Amino acid sequence: MKIFDAATAAGTALHPQRVQRRTVVVLSAAQLLSGVGGGASLSVGSLLAVQLSGSNAWAGSVTTTMTLAAAVAALPLAGLAGRRGRRAALVTGLLSAMTGALLVILATVTGLFPVLLLGAAMLGLGTAANLQARFAAVDLAVPEHRGRSLAVVVWAVTVGAVAGPNLIQPGAVVGQALGLPPISGPFVFSTAGLALAALLLFLGLRPDPLLLAARIRSGSGEPAAATADGPAKGAAGRRRRHALRDGLRAARSSPRARLALLAVVAAHGCMAAVMSMTPLHLQLLTEGPLAGHDPGHSHAAGTDVFVLIGFTISLHIAGMYALSPVMGWLTDTFGRLPVILLGHGLILLAACVAGFGQAQPALVTTGLVLLGLGWSAATIAGSTLLAESVAAGDRVLVQGVSDTLMGVAGAVGSGFAGLVMSGVGYQGLNLVAAVVAAAVLALVVSAGHRRIAVSAGG
Repeated sequence: MKIFDAATAAGTALHPQRVQRRTVVVLSAAQLLSGVGGGASLSVGSLLAVQLSGSNAWAGSVTTTMTLAAAVAALPLAGLAGRRGRRAALVTGLLSAMTGALLVILATVTGLFPVLLLGAAMLGLGTAANLQARFAAVDLAVPEHRGRSLAVVVWAVTVGAVAGPNLIQPGAVVGQALGLPPISGPFVFSTAGLALAALLLFLGLRPDPLLLAARIRSGSGEPAAATADGPAKGAAGRRRRHALRDGLRAARSSPRARLALLAVVAAHGCMAAVMSMTPLHLQLLTEGPLAGHDPGHSHAAGTDVFVLIGFTISLHIAGMYALSPVMGWLTDTFGRLPVILLGHGLILLAACVAGFGQAQPALVTTGLVLLGLGWSAATIAGSTLLAESVAAGDRVLVQGVSDTLMGVAGAVGSGFAGLVMSGVGYQGLNLVAAVVAAAVLALVVSAGHRRIAVSAGG
């Protein structure tokens, strides 16, 4: 069933699905370019934090700062989207991230750890924008294609994000050529990619999909989420200081929305915790104290640790994004809950493989790939379920709340991951993630059984 009939489309002077196709293309291209920034930060961030702070205790600080900043920025960016449209919000986030990449370069030059954290915080605004982009992909999508549209935009980040970790060595060459510290090189690529992505969105995201969808809903009698001339009606247009409270209230009103939030937040927290500590674990495994105590991995002792870390994180990010269209197709074909179950099942398996195989780089890498695949399935299916489980007037704000909670979960996960790892090791960290995934699986199965019982009773 199509959302928009011919009369409505004619009234807008633009065919919504033609605009939708162009919107997905523009968003996808921007995601590809901006993904370089995130990939570089994931692979180099923990190493740079240790180098500038002088302590392994700060290894997770860059990832934590990025994710926390993304959480804080999610609702303001959602509010900006509600008032001015997706284009304004996404461009603002990416330009902020570009500034952050420049600050990281400055931190490597000056050796100032606080400047690194400030740069990481600004990069977090780019993360928030990239998360919001997946919802921009479904503003005009018809119901049967929501999962696919969302997944295509998520998938587009693959090339940039996978390339990012592998830019460590080429970046070192570029950094030296520019007279910069070699480790800052990947962020030169990040700056360029983020600038191009912002320019592409500014020029190409016209008409704005959220504003057009609001005008179409207004013409058909549905409540609008935003208008070109003023703030949105519904939760998205309420006073900013109550945005989180109102968004949570709107989400709590729908059992399906609550389940969707749980799925995406838990998946993101597990992923951030394990992923943020993996570079440090691999460094200890190949160069640090662990390398001299386990003959089973002695073959890796001569391997360049940066190459190994870059390769592992690249494959992890490929797992997160490369099969996104498949996850979108599964979501549209088999339903949202089965794919959420698949996602958290993969996260559980990943934690077991990486945890029990912690002494073998190959098994750690395998676990990280499975972790990425699980995140992809849970995030795409959960985000799709969330987008269709609340009223149109509340949708943008609830999406902002989702991104905020994902950011908080990521910040908590990566922030406490270092403490957990120092206490119970990398294996213990993975087992904690496994427990969280198993709990979500149990809740989703219970929800599915309740739906079957209600259907049978009706």
